[in-house]
Amino acid sequence: MSKEEILHIFPDFMREKWKQAAAYAQQLQEIRLRVGQPVTVLLNNQEWFLSQDGGWTKNIAEASYSSEKELEAVLAHVCHYSLYAFADEIRQGFLTIPGGHRIGLSGQVILENRNTVRNIKHIRYLNIRIAHEIKGVSDQALPYLYRGDEVLNTLIISPPGCGKTTMLRDLVRNFSNGSIYGRGRNVGLVDERSEIAGSFLGVAQNDIGIRTDVMDSCPKQEGMMMLIRSMAPDILAVDELGNLGDVEAMCQAVPCGCRMLATIHGGSLEEVSRKSYMQDVIKEAVFDRYLLLGKKNNKCIIKGIFDEERKLCSGWSESCC
Repeated sequence: MSKEEILHIFPDFMREKWKQAAAYAQQLQEIRLRVGQPVTVLLNNQEWFLSQDGGWTKNIAEASYSSEKELEAVLAHVCHYSLYAFADEIRQGFLTIPGGHRIGLSGQVILENRNTVRNIKHIRYLNIRIAHEIKGVSDQALPYLYRGDEVLNTLIISPPGCGKTTMLRDLVRNFSNGSIYGRGRNVGLVDERSEIAGSFLGVAQNDIGIRTDVMDSCPKQEGMMMLIRSMAPDILAVDELGNLGDVEAMCQAVPCGCRMLATIHGGSLEEVSRKSYMQDVIKEAVFDRYLLLGKKNNKCIIKGIFDEERKLCSGWSESCC
């Protein structure tokens, strides 16, 4: 992550205003632009206003405000001055740009057939989420995710903001490249929201390993079966099991010989087991390992690694983090 990478998100006439913020590229997490409202930035998990001189302030009276002209200029710039070419991405409510950064979009939705979004116009809200690829976060978990040379079906459980997508990305990279614990595998990654690979024009911007094939911006249920049919993966990786359809598609993939790597929102194994669509999955021990994430001293950690019987794996403790 570099200062130049942040500055290139903005058109030329706005870059002077963002020079100070760009200097903190490694700590910068979000930039929110809303027409007629103060510009806010998230820096090391703290919200600040962008001041009129490009610095930081907690005083709203000193804040810089976003104009309609600026939002439209940023949007046109990241779309290479052809919004039509990015219509499919805009319809989904986000754009992925070089570097794997993602821009969330909000505005007036145009519906087709009542329930289908055809387009978003009058876009007046942007959330620029700065991608931070952290390699090595899964290294301590790796020895617990193999049985011999076999990769074990693994579910990552995490509350919001505890690094589940970062953990998933790093595990994909490790399984794909191979390690001292096992040879490299072909990984099929369903990247529904372009968060894991951070693909731009189909090319992964993040390091997801040398043997990983990505189905980008594709619903999980369709993407898993498409990858099985077309790419013959050894491992299927998906983010956020969120409903019965996701789980049913996953369970169809397991008998095809694929190992599963998935994530789910939750603060504990007990909380996940109470989700109606997960009860049979846990009862039938579809997953061999449960990787529980959390925070300690404001740092994302692995709180525990559990086996198929939901018992803490031998040799693991939080002191391993």
